[in-house]
Amino acid sequence: MPESNFIDYVKIFCRSGHGGAGSAHLHRAKYVPKGGPDGGDGGRGGHVFLKGNRNLWTLIHLKYQRHVLCTDGEAGYENKSHGHDGEDRTIEVPCGTAVYDADTGKFLCDVTEHGQVVRLLKGGRGGLGNVHFATPTRRTPRFAQPGEKGVEKHVILELKLLADVGLVGFPNAGKSTLLSVISAAKPKIANYPFTTLEPNLGIVTYRGMQSFVMADIPGIIEGASEGRGLGLRFLRHIERNAVLLFMIPADSDDIAKEYAVLCHELETFNPDLVSKPRVLAITKCDMLDDELIEEMRAELPEGIEAVFISSVAQMGLVQLKDLLWRTINDERNRIPESVVQRDLDERHRVQAEDDFIFAAEEEEFNPEDYDEGNAPAAGGKMIGPDDKEWSEEYWESDYRDENDDFQVVSDPDE
Repeated sequence: MPESNFIDYVKIFCRSGHGGAGSAHLHRAKYVPKGGPDGGDGGRGGHVFLKGNRNLWTLIHLKYQRHVLCTDGEAGYENKSHGHDGEDRTIEVPCGTAVYDADTGKFLCDVTEHGQVVRLLKGGRGGLGNVHFATPTRRTPRFAQPGEKGVEKHVILELKLLADVGLVGFPNAGKSTLLSVISAAKPKIANYPFTTLEPNLGIVTYRGMQSFVMADIPGIIEGASEGRGLGLRFLRHIERNAVLLFMIPADSDDIAKEYAVLCHELETFNPDLVSKPRVLAITKCDMLDDELIEEMRAELPEGIEAVFISSVAQMGLVQLKDLLWRTINDERNRIPESVVQRDLDERHRVQAEDDFIFAAEEEEFNPEDYDEGNAPAAGGKMIGPDDKEWSEEYWESDYRDENDDFQVVSDPDE
């Protein structure tokens, strides 16, 4: 069986560029005796950015490009010439991508909007040339500042589909059939469990020009939050849905019990899902009469609005869309602009990705490399990171960043 193109979890290696070393050059000219220091500053290392792209729907392009490496900044030159900055790298990801530290599982940042740019890794600052260290009592400093080292990190990118309504139910509950009837989506439909092997999205038209997005995930079984079935892998996709639509067939032995099992699995996977608004749809009701429906209505779970539908017979679909539209647009059900993200749970990790071995060679930062023609030393020497601790006052204000954490920035490609 060929592997699916839908990739929603991938581990990659990112490294920002090292900053270039400053030059310790002393000016030399025929008619300029004691020209003094004129070493330029080193360029900063390249940054690693994330950029949201609504035209992407999977992370498959990163599965075959595991290494994102920025170039280093160039060393400074004579005549106060600054080195070039390293080239930035921009990773385009689908909207709804969350980023975690692969080693600790800590949540780092997320990208939820098209065109949103987040700086993931900051490039090293370039070192200052010796011209910055000249004083009335030290007129010919024969040293310069080395560049700051870049940052390297293994990160996990996890895609969580953005949809207004998420379908939740056991296998063969009619989720894919409903999505195919009320939208233009064409999910696979068959009479056996786990027909749906990957999430599907559909645009549901509502009364003319209005519409909302519905997401169908593989069926959930009891114990899915502990790794049984396919539910654990895909439950992440309903974390960002505004409304959860529970679907239970009318021929179930105990509708209230099945609803309680589904609620328990969601709560075990993520306790925050308990507070999401819910709607209950009783499916496959084309063979029921009005009297039997009223008898079943008395046995439904309390505290949730329910609709009896049949996707094949087009029964109750208008009432279902009306109820979903009201629930989505209820002010109490608005998704907050800043969603609080949790760290990656150990149970939710994909072992195959965690065990992936990266073969990239790690380059050691050696300040002496800059003395071989790149940064003239003029008889001086470079102070290495182990020889001197450089405080913030020795860096130019242009290099400072008040927010060292992950921040939304302007598009570097524009």
